[in-house]
Amino acid sequence: MRERTHKQDMNGILQWFHDCFTDPAILSAIKVTFQMAVCSCLISSLLGIVFGLLLERFNFPGKRLLIRINRTLMGMPPVVAGLLVYMLLMRRGPLGSLGWLFTIKGMVAAQALIITPIMTGMVHQHAVSKAPEIREFCLTMGAGRWQTIWTILKEMRHDIYFCIVTAFGRSISEVGSVMLVGGNIKGRTRTMTTAISLLKSQGIFTEGIALGMILLVMAFFIQWLCDLLQKEEVEHENN
Repeated sequence: MRERTHKQDMNGILQWFHDCFTDPAILSAIKVTFQMAVCSCLISSLLGIVFGLLLERFNFPGKRLLIRINRTLMGMPPVVAGLLVYMLLMRRGPLGSLGWLFTIKGMVAAQALIITPIMTGMVHQHAVSKAPEIREFCLTMGAGRWQTIWTILKEMRHDIYFCIVTAFGRSISEVGSVMLVGGNIKGRTRTMTTAISLLKSQGIFTEGIALGMILLVMAFFIQWLCDLLQKEEVEHENN
């Protein structure tokens, strides 16, 4: 009797996930989430790495104030970022002519505004502890400017991997800003997190839990992939 009940439970779970992965609305939410997360993570990573390294490399008046401002922006509430981007992209806003409001592009812009200060702060923190020593070594070896930059990036690659994974995790878990800028439009701008929020308000917890599980699986897969790349790179260097 217990074995039959256990088997029925397993079949129910498998059927549950099968229904989720064959539901067009859920598949659309997964696709939009992945597109938004990847694009915003790439943009924020590029900007954050450049700004973080430049902030470590050069001294200028107001540098400490700029660092404090960036640290403040690292904790900026997502709804505030979403509201700012919404005001910029609304029809009467400065960037209203772009037509990005209630689109994935607008959601990516909001996410980039949130994540870029985080990437900048993390890269700057790692660069402060490692870059000066690497730069001094390159200077001793007679390396040029671009060779020095490449060496710094190479030596900091594991730290940068961690920063990118953190940025991706922040991107896929965001609700407030994408809800404001994207509008949670079914089949267009509805992400997994906004779909979970909507399902919860409707009292549909089963599909909400399924989406949450899929979201965790996506985050785990990205983390596992980065760890695998780092492991292969270390093994290649040792050989």
